[in-house]
This record gives sequence, C-alpha cells and structure tokens, in this order.
Amino acid sequence: MPQSIEIKGTYDAKFERVKEVFADHFAKDMELGASVAVTIEGRPVVELWAGFADMEKTKPWQRDTLVNVYSTTKGITATCMHRLVDQGQLDLDQKVAHYWPEFAQNGKADITVRQLACHKAGLCAVDALLAPEALFDWETMVEAVAAQKSLWTPGTKHGYHARTFGWLLGEVVRRITGKSLGTYFKDELAEPLGLDFHIGLDPKHHGRVAFITPVPPAPEDAEPNLGKVMLTEPKSLTSRAFLNPPTFKIPDVSNTPQWRQAELPSSNGHATAAAIARLYGALACGGNVDGFKVLSKQSIAQARTQQTRGMDEVLLVETRFGNGFMLPTPGADYGPNDRAFGHPGMGGSLGFADPEAGIGFGYVMNLTGASILVNERPAALTKALYASL
Repeated sequence: MPQSIEIKGTYDAKFERVKEVFADHFAKDMELGASVAVTIEGRPVVELWAGFADMEKTKPWQRDTLVNVYSTTKGITATCMHRLVDQGQLDLDQKVAHYWPEFAQNGKADITVRQLACHKAGLCAVDALLAPEALFDWETMVEAVAAQKSLWTPGTKHGYHARTFGWLLGEVVRRITGKSLGTYFKDELAEPLGLDFHIGLDPKHHGRVAFITPVPPAPEDAEPNLGKVMLTEPKSLTSRAFLNPPTFKIPDVSNTPQWRQAELPSSNGHATAAAIARLYGALACGGNVDGFKVLSKQSIAQARTQQTRGMDEVLLVETRFGNGFMLPTPGADYGPNDRAFGHPGMGGSLGFADPEAGIGFGYVMNLTGASILVNERPAALTKALYASL
C-alpha cells in the first residue's frame, strides 16, 4: 500500500487541481521527492513540495531541497547568452572564433554562435576518446570541442548537443567576460534575484541536495529507445553524444561531490522548483521581475524564435529549438501555447515561460523517468495548471 505523503507549501485556491495532481503522483508511487512552482505575471501562485530526499525515505524533502536538474540547466545557460547580447558583448550571428580563436580549428572558422545555440553546429560529439574524469576538467573539454571537426555541414541539419552545449556556450561566455558560466550566472542573475539555482555547487550546500535515482531503461517497445541505441550502436551519433566522456563508468556519478561541484552548463544545475519558476516568470513578463531586468523584450523574442524543426540526429525524434531554448513539439509540449519556451531535463525536470499567459513554471524531482523530453508528471501538472486559469 503506498505511503501517505503530506503535501507541503502554498497555492492560490484556484490552483487546487495542481495540488491534486501533484498529490496523486505520490499516491501512485510516481514520485520519491519533488517540488512544483508557478508564477503568474511574476507573482508566486503555487509552491508545493513533498516526499523524500533519500532512497531510504528518512530525509523529508524541504522547501530548500536542491536536486540535479540535468538539461533544464541549458535554459539557464541560454539566458546568460542572451543577457550578454543585451549588454552589447555578444552577437548571435558573429563567428564563434571571433570570441574564441582556437575554435576555428578543423574547418570551423565560419560557425556562428547562433548555430551553437540551436544545435546546428554539428558538434554534438567528440571523436577523441576521453577518460571518464575528463568531464570535470574544463580545459580538457573545451580543447576537445575546439579541435573537433563538425560532424555535418553546419546549418544543414540539427542534432541535440546534449553535453557539448555547455562547454561550447560556456567557453564563449568565459572568453567574453573572464568568468565561468556558473560564476557569471551567480553574479548577474542568481544573487540579484535570490535564485536557489547553482551551476557548480559550493560544498556548503551539499547537505541540502537530494539523492537522484539512476535513469531507468526505456520500455523495450519504446520508439526510439535511446538506451538500446547507445548499447547496440556505439558508432551512432546518439551513443557518441551521450557516452563520451564515458562517465557511466564512475559509479553513481550524479550523486558524487565531484559532479555537484563541477560546472557543467549543459547538465548539472542544482535547483529548487521555485528558483526555476521565478526566472522563467521574469521571461514571461517582458523580462522584468521585482524591478530587476533579466532580459530585454527583444532578446526574449529571439530566444523563442524557431531556428530548427525536424528529425533530430541525436534524439531520433522531431525537435524544435529557438536560440538556446527547446520549443514544444506534439507529445512534448509545455501546455497549449506552442510559443512557450524553456527546457526539460533528462528524467523529468522542466522549466518554461509562457509570455502569452504570463506563466513561469518549474518542476524538479529525484525519481527519474526514462524520458529525455517532457515527462508525464510535469505534463500532467501543466495540464492541470492551464485548466485552472
């Protein structure tokens, strides 16, 4: 019999249905620990949390529990990129090598920042076989991607830069500002807005981090079954994009101090749902929240302007990207507005902005699902959210 779980937090009465769906997921053992948060026109209207931060169910999930959000981190990295555009320091149509000269190696002199941001650069994988620990060595990884040849003619197709996205855009940020992506984000956005979101987690916060479960295998009949492709087609772009460096060889890597402390701007942000909702809430309201300007309206328009749509060479399904943000597709949407923009994280986490409805949404959890795109749990929560408006 499923254990009765107390749902904690606050919500406006009109969003009772969101709480009911959240509670139902725990009742059906679809969650271990999780949190969901929503802002409307910049105002918090839902902040709920429940469950446990550990597998043994001895450590209750708290309001300030942090958890790894995998690729939901990419939306934060994209926001930093657009902020540099607003500051006049970055041009999306400028060549990457203008900011990072070493990047021009191996025929890449003409690749633009925009092509990095929308996954058209053909740099989704590195050919050189790397050691597992290379993942945590920034210089090793940026040298590897700088030396890499594009795997297709840039601009002709797209494939999810699952891991390389963070090093590619993160190094552009570092070359321009002299700061790592995590530090730039902390200084420019996290601290001014009070966001409990970290890319490169200070050890003083490790005690607040929830254990995140391993990604389970997809059902055998899943189409596509990325796990099966990785295991049976080692030369595929899918396998190469996800498995080099082969960090699966490091036991329980996503729960190690090394993972938490590293800056992986594609995949290891640690956050609360409320932090994600607050940032996206600003982007849903013209870029401002509580008198602080996150982005200009022009950059928000750029962020969600479709750059790519079609079969993804890595994920093997249809994907859509704006400039740095993933856009909704049928079966992987963020609600009824196909102009919403954000980013999901492997296994379930999700953040998005819907400017037409003024919505900022954040969902985090530590029981990972088999999904790469939008998981059934945040999908059900967003359905309940929009039905409540």
